[in-house]
Amino acid sequence: MITIDPVTILLSVVVILFLTNVFNNRKQDNNKNFPPGPTPLPFIGNMHMIDMGKPHNTFIELSKKYGSIFSVQLGLEKLVILCGYDTIKDALINYAEEFSERPDSPLLAEASKGNGILFAHGENWKVMRRFALSTLRDYGMGKKSIENKINDECEYLMQTFRSHGGKPFDNMTNINTAVANIIVFILLGHRYEYDDPTILRLMKLINESVRSLESPMVRLYNSYPSVIGWLPGSHRRVFKTRHEMHKFIRETFTKQKKVLDINDQRSLIDSFLAKQQEGKPESTLYFHDDNLASLVGNLFAAGMETTTTTLRWGLLLMMKYPGIQKKVQNEIERVIGSAQPQTEHRKEMPYTDAVIHEIQRFGDIVPNNLPHATSQDVTFKGYFIPKGTSVLPILSSVLRDKAYFEKPDQFYPEHFLDSEGHFKKNEAFIPFSLGKRSCVGENLAKTELFVFFTTLLQNFTFQAPPGAKLELSRVPGLTNAPLPHEICAIPRS
Repeated sequence: MITIDPVTILLSVVVILFLTNVFNNRKQDNNKNFPPGPTPLPFIGNMHMIDMGKPHNTFIELSKKYGSIFSVQLGLEKLVILCGYDTIKDALINYAEEFSERPDSPLLAEASKGNGILFAHGENWKVMRRFALSTLRDYGMGKKSIENKINDECEYLMQTFRSHGGKPFDNMTNINTAVANIIVFILLGHRYEYDDPTILRLMKLINESVRSLESPMVRLYNSYPSVIGWLPGSHRRVFKTRHEMHKFIRETFTKQKKVLDINDQRSLIDSFLAKQQEGKPESTLYFHDDNLASLVGNLFAAGMETTTTTLRWGLLLMMKYPGIQKKVQNEIERVIGSAQPQTEHRKEMPYTDAVIHEIQRFGDIVPNNLPHATSQDVTFKGYFIPKGTSVLPILSSVLRDKAYFEKPDQFYPEHFLDSEGHFKKNEAFIPFSLGKRSCVGENLAKTELFVFFTTLLQNFTFQAPPGAKLELSRVPGLTNAPLPHEICAIPRS
Protein backbone atom coordinates (compact mmCIF):
# COMPACT_ATOMS: atom_id res chain seq x y z
CA MET A 1 0.00 0.00 0.00
CA ILE A 2 1.38 3.41 -1.02
CA THR A 3 1.25 6.19 1.58
CA ILE A 4 1.73 9.84 0.73
CA ASP A 5 3.19 12.23 3.25
CA PRO A 6 0.82 15.20 3.97
CA VAL A 7 3.77 17.56 3.68
CA THR A 8 4.40 16.27 0.17
CA ILE A 9 0.76 16.92 -0.74
CA LEU A 10 0.95 20.45 0.65
CA LEU A 11 4.17 21.19 -1.22
CA SER A 12 2.65 19.84 -4.43
CA VAL A 13 -0.38 22.12 -4.05
CA VAL A 14 1.90 25.11 -3.42
CA VAL A 15 3.98 24.32 -6.52
CA ILE A 16 0.83 23.94 -8.67
CA LEU A 17 -0.57 27.23 -7.41
CA PHE A 18 2.76 28.96 -8.00
CA LEU A 19 3.07 27.67 -11.56
CA THR A 20 -0.56 28.58 -12.29
CA ASN A 21 0.06 32.05 -10.92
CA VAL A 22 3.16 32.51 -13.09
CA PHE A 23 1.33 31.17 -16.17
CA ASN A 24 -1.65 33.50 -15.66
CA ASN A 25 0.57 36.53 -15.14
CA ARG A 26 2.59 35.72 -18.26
CA LYS A 27 -0.63 35.46 -20.28
CA GLN A 28 -1.61 38.94 -19.08
CA ASP A 29 1.92 40.28 -19.63
CA ASN A 30 1.69 39.14 -23.26
CA ASN A 31 -1.35 41.38 -23.58
CA LYS A 32 0.16 44.84 -23.23
CA ASN A 33 -3.20 46.56 -23.59
CA PHE A 34 -4.86 44.88 -20.59
CA PRO A 35 -6.07 47.50 -18.07
CA PRO A 36 -3.33 48.51 -15.61
CA GLY A 37 -3.44 47.84 -11.89
CA PRO A 38 -1.39 47.24 -8.76
CA THR A 39 1.35 44.60 -8.95
CA PRO A 40 0.05 41.27 -7.60
CA LEU A 41 1.89 39.07 -5.12
CA PRO A 42 2.32 35.32 -5.75
CA PHE A 43 -0.69 33.18 -4.76
CA ILE A 44 -2.79 35.97 -3.20
CA GLY A 45 -2.63 38.56 -5.99
CA ASN A 46 -3.89 41.87 -4.58
CA MET A 47 -5.96 40.39 -1.76
CA HIS A 48 -3.64 41.91 0.84
CA MET A 49 -4.58 45.44 -0.17
CA ILE A 50 -8.35 45.01 -0.50
CA ASP A 51 -10.88 45.55 2.28
CA MET A 52 -12.62 42.18 1.87
CA GLY A 53 -15.64 43.37 3.88
CA LYS A 54 -16.13 46.48 1.74
CA PRO A 55 -14.11 45.94 -1.45
CA HIS A 56 -15.93 48.75 -3.29
CA ASN A 57 -14.20 51.29 -1.02
CA THR A 58 -10.79 49.92 -2.02
CA PHE A 59 -11.71 49.89 -5.71
CA ILE A 60 -12.86 53.51 -5.60
CA GLU A 61 -9.56 54.49 -3.96
CA LEU A 62 -7.57 52.55 -6.56
CA SER A 63 -9.48 54.31 -9.36
CA LYS A 64 -7.97 57.61 -8.18
CA LYS A 65 -4.54 56.23 -9.12
CA TYR A 66 -5.26 53.95 -12.08
CA GLY A 67 -8.30 55.63 -13.66
CA SER A 68 -11.91 54.59 -14.25
CA ILE A 69 -10.90 51.24 -15.77
CA PHE A 70 -8.20 49.10 -14.15
CA SER A 71 -7.47 45.55 -13.07
CA VAL A 72 -6.87 43.72 -9.81
CA GLN A 73 -5.96 40.12 -9.12
CA LEU A 74 -7.83 38.11 -6.48
CA GLY A 75 -5.92 34.91 -5.93
CA LEU A 76 -5.30 33.62 -9.45
CA GLU A 77 -8.10 35.53 -11.17
CA LYS A 78 -7.72 38.85 -12.95
CA LEU A 79 -10.74 41.18 -12.67
CA VAL A 80 -11.42 44.38 -14.56
CA ILE A 81 -12.93 47.13 -12.40
CA LEU A 82 -15.11 49.91 -13.84
CA CYS A 83 -15.72 53.09 -11.82
CA GLY A 84 -17.71 56.27 -12.38
CA TYR A 85 -20.95 56.87 -14.25
CA ASP A 86 -19.46 57.77 -17.64
CA THR A 87 -17.33 54.62 -17.91
CA ILE A 88 -19.99 52.25 -16.54
CA LYS A 89 -22.72 53.69 -18.78
CA ASP A 90 -20.42 53.40 -21.79
CA ALA A 91 -19.70 49.73 -21.00
CA LEU A 92 -23.22 48.57 -20.11
CA ILE A 93 -25.11 50.59 -22.76
CA ASN A 94 -22.78 51.15 -25.73
CA TYR A 95 -21.08 47.75 -25.30
CA ALA A 96 -24.12 46.00 -23.85
CA GLU A 97 -23.65 42.67 -25.62
CA GLU A 98 -19.91 42.51 -24.98
CA PHE A 99 -20.36 42.96 -21.20
CA SER A 100 -23.56 40.90 -20.86
CA GLU A 101 -22.18 37.61 -19.51
CA ARG A 102 -21.64 36.34 -15.97
CA PRO A 103 -18.28 34.90 -14.86
CA ASP A 104 -17.80 31.16 -14.41
CA SER A 105 -16.63 31.49 -10.81
CA PRO A 106 -16.35 28.13 -8.99
CA LEU A 107 -18.91 28.99 -6.31
CA LEU A 108 -21.55 30.36 -8.69
CA ALA A 109 -21.02 27.48 -11.10
CA GLU A 110 -21.55 24.99 -8.29
CA ALA A 111 -24.44 26.85 -6.66
CA SER A 112 -26.48 27.78 -9.76
CA LYS A 113 -25.43 25.09 -12.29
CA GLY A 114 -26.03 27.77 -14.93
CA ASN A 115 -29.78 27.80 -14.23
CA GLY A 116 -32.17 30.60 -13.33
CA ILE A 117 -31.57 34.21 -14.31
CA LEU A 118 -29.07 35.96 -12.02
CA PHE A 119 -26.02 33.81 -12.82
CA ALA A 120 -27.14 32.01 -15.99
CA HIS A 121 -25.37 32.20 -19.34
CA GLY A 122 -26.09 32.40 -23.04
CA GLU A 123 -29.42 31.34 -24.47
CA ASN A 124 -30.66 29.90 -21.17
CA TRP A 125 -30.29 33.32 -19.55
CA LYS A 126 -32.02 35.06 -22.46
CA VAL A 127 -35.01 32.67 -22.38
CA MET A 128 -35.39 32.88 -18.60
CA ARG A 129 -35.09 36.69 -18.61
CA ARG A 130 -37.73 37.03 -21.35
CA PHE A 131 -40.04 34.68 -19.47
CA ALA A 132 -39.50 36.48 -16.16
CA LEU A 133 -40.14 39.94 -17.62
CA SER A 134 -43.29 38.95 -19.51
CA THR A 135 -44.70 36.90 -16.63
CA LEU A 136 -44.00 39.56 -14.01
CA ARG A 137 -45.97 41.98 -16.20
CA ASP A 138 -48.77 39.43 -16.61
CA TYR A 139 -49.11 39.13 -12.84
CA GLY A 140 -49.25 42.83 -12.15
CA MET A 141 -45.82 44.50 -12.36
CA GLY A 142 -46.59 48.07 -13.36
CA LYS A 143 -50.34 47.51 -13.10
CA LYS A 144 -53.06 48.61 -10.69
CA SER A 145 -53.66 45.03 -9.53
CA ILE A 146 -50.26 44.69 -7.87
CA GLU A 147 -50.58 48.16 -6.37
CA ASN A 148 -53.79 47.04 -4.68
CA LYS A 149 -51.95 44.02 -3.25
CA ILE A 150 -49.23 46.32 -1.90
CA ASN A 151 -51.89 48.52 -0.28
CA ASP A 152 -53.45 45.45 1.32
CA GLU A 153 -50.04 44.35 2.62
CA CYS A 154 -49.48 47.84 4.04
CA GLU A 155 -52.52 47.31 6.26
CA TYR A 156 -51.04 44.10 7.70
CA LEU A 157 -47.69 45.83 8.22
CA MET A 158 -49.27 48.80 10.00
CA GLN A 159 -51.14 46.43 12.32
CA THR A 160 -47.85 44.92 13.46
CA PHE A 161 -46.30 48.38 13.92
CA ARG A 162 -49.30 49.55 15.97
CA SER A 163 -49.13 46.44 18.15
CA HIS A 164 -45.89 47.75 19.71
CA GLY A 165 -47.72 50.78 21.13
CA GLY A 166 -44.94 53.22 20.27
CA LYS A 167 -42.34 51.18 22.16
CA PRO A 168 -38.98 50.18 20.60
CA PHE A 169 -38.84 47.17 18.26
CA ASP A 170 -36.66 45.78 15.47
CA ASN A 171 -38.49 46.29 12.18
CA MET A 172 -36.44 43.93 10.02
CA THR A 173 -38.61 40.79 10.16
CA ASN A 174 -41.89 42.69 9.73
CA ILE A 175 -40.73 44.71 6.72
CA ASN A 176 -38.99 41.66 5.28
CA THR A 177 -42.20 39.61 5.44
CA ALA A 178 -44.35 42.41 4.01
CA VAL A 179 -42.06 42.83 1.00
CA ALA A 180 -41.64 39.07 0.63
CA ASN A 181 -45.41 38.63 0.48
CA ILE A 182 -45.58 40.74 -2.70
CA ILE A 183 -43.16 38.51 -4.60
CA VAL A 184 -44.76 35.43 -2.96
CA PHE A 185 -48.12 36.51 -4.40
CA ILE A 186 -46.63 36.82 -7.89
CA LEU A 187 -44.72 33.53 -7.67
CA LEU A 188 -47.16 31.38 -5.70
CA GLY A 189 -50.49 33.21 -5.78
CA HIS A 190 -50.93 33.65 -2.00
CA ARG A 191 -49.44 35.37 1.07
CA TYR A 192 -48.09 34.25 4.47
CA GLU A 193 -48.93 35.47 7.95
CA TYR A 194 -46.03 37.28 9.59
CA ASP A 195 -45.43 34.52 12.12
CA ASP A 196 -45.70 31.64 9.62
CA PRO A 197 -42.61 29.42 10.12
CA THR A 198 -42.41 28.72 6.36
CA ILE A 199 -41.86 32.34 5.32
CA LEU A 200 -39.61 32.97 8.33
CA ARG A 201 -37.39 30.05 7.34
CA LEU A 202 -37.32 31.13 3.70
CA MET A 203 -36.32 34.68 4.62
CA LYS A 204 -33.59 33.38 6.93
CA LEU A 205 -32.13 31.29 4.10
CA ILE A 206 -32.12 34.25 1.71
CA ASN A 207 -30.58 36.61 4.25
CA GLU A 208 -27.84 34.08 5.07
CA SER A 209 -27.03 33.68 1.38
CA VAL A 210 -26.80 37.43 0.80
CA ARG A 211 -24.53 37.91 3.82
CA SER A 212 -22.32 34.97 2.80
CA LEU A 213 -21.77 35.74 -0.90
CA GLU A 214 -19.39 38.64 -0.19
CA SER A 215 -17.51 36.94 2.65
CA PRO A 216 -13.71 36.54 2.53
CA MET A 217 -14.09 32.73 2.61
CA VAL A 218 -16.22 32.80 -0.52
CA ARG A 219 -13.61 34.91 -2.28
CA LEU A 220 -10.89 32.47 -1.22
CA TYR A 221 -12.99 29.54 -2.45
CA ASN A 222 -13.40 31.20 -5.86
CA SER A 223 -9.63 31.61 -6.08
CA TYR A 224 -8.60 28.21 -4.69
CA PRO A 225 -11.60 25.83 -4.88
CA SER A 226 -9.55 22.66 -4.72
CA VAL A 227 -7.67 23.87 -1.65
CA ILE A 228 -10.46 25.68 0.24
CA GLY A 229 -13.35 23.40 -0.73
CA TRP A 230 -12.87 20.90 2.10
CA LEU A 231 -12.51 23.58 4.81
CA PRO A 232 -15.50 24.78 6.88
CA GLY A 233 -16.77 28.28 6.22
CA SER A 234 -19.35 30.50 4.55
CA HIS A 235 -18.77 28.89 1.12
CA ARG A 236 -20.24 25.67 2.52
CA ARG A 237 -23.13 27.65 3.99
CA VAL A 238 -23.97 28.99 0.52
CA PHE A 239 -24.31 25.43 -0.80
CA LYS A 240 -26.36 24.35 2.21
CA THR A 241 -28.82 27.25 2.00
CA ARG A 242 -29.19 26.76 -1.76
CA HIS A 243 -30.02 23.08 -1.20
CA GLU A 244 -32.62 23.92 1.45
CA MET A 245 -34.18 26.67 -0.66
CA HIS A 246 -34.45 24.46 -3.72
CA LYS A 247 -35.95 21.67 -1.63
CA PHE A 248 -38.66 24.05 -0.37
CA ILE A 249 -39.32 25.44 -3.86
CA ARG A 250 -39.52 21.97 -5.43
CA GLU A 251 -41.99 20.81 -2.79
CA THR A 252 -44.08 23.92 -3.47
CA PHE A 253 -44.27 23.62 -7.26
CA THR A 254 -44.74 19.84 -7.06
CA LYS A 255 -47.93 20.52 -5.07
CA GLN A 256 -49.04 23.14 -7.59
CA LYS A 257 -48.38 20.80 -10.51
CA LYS A 258 -51.00 18.39 -9.11
CA VAL A 259 -53.75 21.04 -9.17
CA LEU A 260 -52.57 23.03 -12.21
CA ASP A 261 -55.32 24.29 -14.50
CA ILE A 262 -53.68 25.53 -17.70
CA ASN A 263 -56.79 27.58 -18.46
CA ASP A 264 -56.67 29.30 -15.06
CA GLN A 265 -53.05 30.20 -14.37
CA ARG A 266 -52.67 32.23 -11.17
CA SER A 267 -48.94 32.61 -10.58
CA LEU A 268 -45.52 32.61 -12.21
CA ILE A 269 -45.03 28.98 -11.19
CA ASP A 270 -48.33 28.06 -12.91
CA SER A 271 -47.11 29.78 -16.08
CA PHE A 272 -43.78 27.96 -15.96
CA LEU A 273 -45.46 24.59 -15.41
CA ALA A 274 -47.79 25.32 -18.33
CA LYS A 275 -44.74 26.01 -20.52
CA GLN A 276 -43.41 22.58 -19.58
CA GLN A 277 -46.52 20.99 -21.06
CA GLU A 278 -46.47 22.78 -24.40
CA GLY A 279 -44.41 20.01 -25.98
CA LYS A 280 -42.08 22.39 -27.84
CA PRO A 281 -38.29 21.86 -28.03
CA GLU A 282 -37.93 24.94 -25.81
CA SER A 283 -40.01 23.21 -23.12
CA THR A 284 -37.42 20.47 -22.69
CA LEU A 285 -34.34 22.63 -23.19
CA TYR A 286 -35.23 25.46 -20.82
CA PHE A 287 -38.48 24.90 -18.92
CA HIS A 288 -37.24 22.09 -16.71
CA ASP A 289 -37.50 21.75 -12.93
CA ASP A 290 -33.90 22.82 -12.23
CA ASN A 291 -34.45 26.09 -14.07
CA LEU A 292 -37.73 26.65 -12.23
CA ALA A 293 -36.14 26.11 -8.81
CA SER A 294 -33.29 28.49 -9.61
CA LEU A 295 -35.53 31.12 -11.22
CA VAL A 296 -37.94 31.19 -8.28
CA GLY A 297 -35.02 31.34 -5.83
CA ASN A 298 -33.46 34.22 -7.77
CA LEU A 299 -36.71 36.19 -7.88
CA PHE A 300 -37.36 35.55 -4.18
CA ALA A 301 -33.94 36.92 -3.26
CA ALA A 302 -33.92 39.84 -5.69
CA GLY A 303 -37.53 40.78 -5.00
CA MET A 304 -37.14 40.77 -1.24
CA GLU A 305 -33.64 41.67 -0.07
CA THR A 306 -32.98 44.99 -1.84
CA THR A 307 -36.44 46.50 -1.29
CA THR A 308 -36.45 45.47 2.38
CA THR A 309 -33.01 46.97 2.90
CA THR A 310 -34.01 50.22 1.16
CA LEU A 311 -37.13 50.63 3.33
CA ARG A 312 -35.13 49.97 6.50
CA TRP A 313 -32.65 52.67 5.44
CA GLY A 314 -35.60 54.96 4.77
CA LEU A 315 -37.05 54.69 8.27
CA LEU A 316 -33.59 54.93 9.88
CA LEU A 317 -32.83 58.10 7.91
CA MET A 318 -36.22 59.62 8.82
CA MET A 319 -35.36 59.08 12.49
CA LYS A 320 -31.93 60.60 11.91
CA TYR A 321 -33.34 63.63 10.09
CA PRO A 322 -36.74 64.47 11.66
CA GLY A 323 -36.96 67.75 9.73
CA ILE A 324 -36.93 65.85 6.44
CA GLN A 325 -39.47 63.38 7.82
CA LYS A 326 -41.79 66.28 8.71
CA LYS A 327 -41.50 67.79 5.22
CA VAL A 328 -42.49 64.44 3.70
CA GLN A 329 -45.46 64.14 6.06
CA ASN A 330 -46.59 67.68 5.22
CA GLU A 331 -46.53 66.86 1.51
CA ILE A 332 -48.45 63.61 2.13
CA GLU A 333 -51.12 65.56 4.04
CA ARG A 334 -51.39 68.17 1.30
CA VAL A 335 -51.57 65.78 -1.67
CA ILE A 336 -53.03 62.53 -0.31
CA GLY A 337 -54.68 63.39 2.99
CA SER A 338 -56.10 60.25 4.56
CA ALA A 339 -56.59 58.40 1.25
CA GLN A 340 -54.51 55.34 0.33
CA PRO A 341 -51.25 56.35 -1.37
CA GLN A 342 -51.14 55.46 -5.09
CA THR A 343 -48.26 55.75 -7.55
CA GLU A 344 -50.27 58.34 -9.46
CA HIS A 345 -49.71 60.67 -6.48
CA ARG A 346 -45.95 60.60 -7.06
CA LYS A 347 -45.96 63.25 -9.79
CA GLU A 348 -47.58 65.70 -7.35
CA MET A 349 -45.08 64.90 -4.58
CA PRO A 350 -41.64 66.07 -5.75
CA TYR A 351 -40.13 66.26 -2.27
CA THR A 352 -41.22 62.75 -1.26
CA ASP A 353 -40.02 61.44 -4.62
CA ALA A 354 -36.65 63.14 -4.11
CA VAL A 355 -36.33 61.68 -0.60
CA ILE A 356 -37.04 58.13 -1.82
CA HIS A 357 -34.45 58.54 -4.59
CA GLU A 358 -31.92 59.88 -2.09
CA ILE A 359 -32.59 56.95 0.27
CA GLN A 360 -31.70 54.58 -2.57
CA ARG A 361 -28.62 56.61 -3.53
CA PHE A 362 -27.30 57.11 0.00
CA GLY A 363 -28.18 53.55 1.05
CA ASP A 364 -26.00 52.31 -1.84
CA ILE A 365 -27.80 48.96 -1.58
CA VAL A 366 -25.71 46.84 -4.00
CA PRO A 367 -22.34 48.64 -3.92
CA ASN A 368 -20.29 46.18 -5.98
CA ASN A 369 -23.05 45.24 -8.42
CA LEU A 370 -23.25 41.61 -9.51
CA PRO A 371 -20.18 40.59 -11.51
CA HIS A 372 -20.31 40.77 -15.29
CA ALA A 373 -18.06 39.00 -17.78
CA THR A 374 -17.09 39.66 -21.38
CA SER A 375 -19.01 37.54 -23.88
CA GLN A 376 -16.29 38.07 -26.49
CA ASP A 377 -12.93 39.78 -26.92
CA VAL A 378 -13.48 43.53 -26.67
CA THR A 379 -11.41 46.69 -26.95
CA PHE A 380 -12.86 49.21 -24.53
CA LYS A 381 -11.42 52.69 -23.93
CA GLY A 382 -8.18 51.61 -25.59
CA TYR A 383 -7.75 48.45 -23.49
CA PHE A 384 -8.08 44.90 -24.74
CA ILE A 385 -10.21 42.66 -22.52
CA PRO A 386 -10.31 38.97 -23.50
CA LYS A 387 -13.49 36.92 -23.65
CA GLY A 388 -14.48 35.45 -20.28
CA THR A 389 -12.82 38.16 -18.17
CA SER A 390 -14.71 39.02 -14.98
CA VAL A 391 -15.79 42.67 -14.89
CA LEU A 392 -17.09 44.56 -11.85
CA PRO A 393 -19.01 47.80 -12.59
CA ILE A 394 -18.92 49.43 -9.13
CA LEU A 395 -22.38 50.98 -8.58
CA SER A 396 -21.16 52.71 -5.42
CA SER A 397 -18.76 54.76 -7.53
CA VAL A 398 -21.71 55.97 -9.62
CA LEU A 399 -24.09 56.78 -6.78
CA ARG A 400 -21.29 58.76 -5.11
CA ASP A 401 -19.85 60.27 -8.29
CA LYS A 402 -18.83 63.86 -7.44
CA ALA A 403 -19.37 64.90 -11.05
CA TYR A 404 -23.11 64.19 -10.67
CA PHE A 405 -23.90 64.58 -6.97
CA GLU A 406 -23.06 67.78 -5.12
CA LYS A 407 -22.74 66.18 -1.67
CA PRO A 408 -22.12 62.49 -2.41
CA ASP A 409 -21.31 61.47 1.18
CA GLN A 410 -24.30 63.20 2.75
CA PHE A 411 -28.03 62.44 2.82
CA TYR A 412 -29.22 65.35 0.67
CA PRO A 413 -32.64 65.09 -1.07
CA GLU A 414 -31.82 68.28 -2.98
CA HIS A 415 -29.75 66.07 -5.32
CA PHE A 416 -33.11 65.41 -6.98
CA LEU A 417 -34.74 68.86 -6.73
CA ASP A 418 -34.28 71.98 -8.85
CA SER A 419 -34.13 75.52 -7.50
CA GLU A 420 -37.94 75.76 -7.59
CA GLY A 421 -38.53 72.52 -5.69
CA HIS A 422 -39.54 70.47 -8.72
CA PHE A 423 -38.30 66.89 -9.02
CA LYS A 424 -35.10 66.72 -11.08
CA LYS A 425 -33.89 63.54 -12.72
CA ASN A 426 -30.22 62.63 -12.39
CA GLU A 427 -28.85 60.30 -15.06
CA ALA A 428 -26.28 58.87 -12.64
CA PHE A 429 -29.06 57.46 -10.45
CA ILE A 430 -28.75 53.79 -11.44
CA PRO A 431 -29.38 51.68 -8.29
CA PHE A 432 -30.87 48.94 -10.51
CA SER A 433 -27.81 48.97 -12.80
CA LEU A 434 -27.97 49.39 -16.59
CA GLY A 435 -28.04 47.33 -19.75
CA LYS A 436 -28.95 43.74 -20.44
CA ARG A 437 -28.32 42.58 -16.86
CA SER A 438 -30.28 45.34 -15.12
CA CYS A 439 -32.83 44.32 -12.49
CA VAL A 440 -35.93 42.68 -14.02
CA GLY A 441 -38.06 43.80 -11.06
CA GLU A 442 -37.17 47.50 -11.23
CA ASN A 443 -40.75 48.72 -11.85
CA LEU A 444 -42.14 46.51 -9.09
CA ALA A 445 -39.50 47.77 -6.64
CA LYS A 446 -40.27 51.42 -7.46
CA THR A 447 -43.97 50.86 -6.81
CA GLU A 448 -43.29 49.03 -3.54
CA LEU A 449 -40.92 51.70 -2.27
CA PHE A 450 -43.32 54.57 -2.95
CA VAL A 451 -46.46 52.90 -1.58
CA PHE A 452 -44.84 51.33 1.52
CA PHE A 453 -42.82 54.44 2.40
CA THR A 454 -45.63 57.00 1.99
CA THR A 455 -48.18 54.78 3.78
CA LEU A 456 -45.86 54.32 6.76
CA LEU A 457 -45.07 58.04 7.05
CA GLN A 458 -48.74 58.88 6.56
CA ASN A 459 -49.63 56.80 9.62
CA PHE A 460 -46.55 57.00 11.88
CA THR A 461 -43.80 59.31 13.02
CA PHE A 462 -40.57 57.39 13.47
CA GLN A 463 -38.28 58.15 16.39
CA ALA A 464 -35.16 56.64 17.90
CA PRO A 465 -35.60 54.81 21.22
CA PRO A 466 -34.74 57.01 24.23
CA GLY A 467 -30.99 57.33 24.59
CA ALA A 468 -30.24 55.40 21.37
CA LYS A 469 -27.44 56.56 19.09
CA LEU A 470 -28.39 56.25 15.44
CA GLU A 471 -25.55 54.70 13.42
CA LEU A 472 -25.40 54.94 9.62
CA SER A 473 -22.73 52.24 9.34
CA ARG A 474 -23.31 49.21 7.11
CA VAL A 475 -23.26 45.45 7.62
CA PRO A 476 -20.78 43.86 5.16
CA GLY A 477 -22.39 41.62 2.57
CA LEU A 478 -23.66 41.50 -0.99
CA THR A 479 -26.03 44.31 0.03
CA ASN A 480 -25.35 47.32 2.22
CA ALA A 481 -27.79 46.71 5.08
CA PRO A 482 -27.94 49.07 8.08
CA LEU A 483 -26.67 47.80 11.42
CA PRO A 484 -29.32 46.13 13.61
CA HIS A 485 -31.36 48.80 15.35
CA GLU A 486 -34.73 49.45 16.97
CA ILE A 487 -37.34 52.03 16.03
CA CYS A 488 -40.33 53.66 17.71
CA ALA A 489 -43.41 53.98 15.48
CA ILE A 490 -45.60 56.71 17.00
CA PRO A 491 -49.14 56.64 15.54
CA ARG A 492 -50.24 59.93 13.97
CA SER A 493 -53.71 61.13 14.80
